[in-house]
Amino acid sequence: MTITKTMENNKVILSVEGWLDTKSAPELGREIEALSDIEALVLDFEKLEYIASAGLREVVSAYKKMKSMNGEFSVIHVTSEVMDVFKLTGFDQKIDIQAK
Repeated sequence: MTITKTMENNKVILSVEGWLDTKSAPELGREIEALSDIEALVLDFEKLEYIASAGLREVVSAYKKMKSMNGEFSVIHVTSEVMDVFKLTGFDQKIDIQAK
């Protein structure tokens, strides 16, 4: 998995590429945990091929962190395979998730 971080004013975009699974999810968690003083967090999943439950936990953790900071949170460019997982879990009803 590769994470590319982009800053635009007080908005952070984390582009995630590859597999977000048990092995790689802690890396995303560390990136999210290190963020402070931001108004918006966007996870760009355009190049994400697979997401496991550990990856979903990190997405929910990011959502909760931004909500506690009264910030905005969204997941964009989600492939149909990854969107299926979000729909199965019901996360698409709670989190702003935009398909590719």
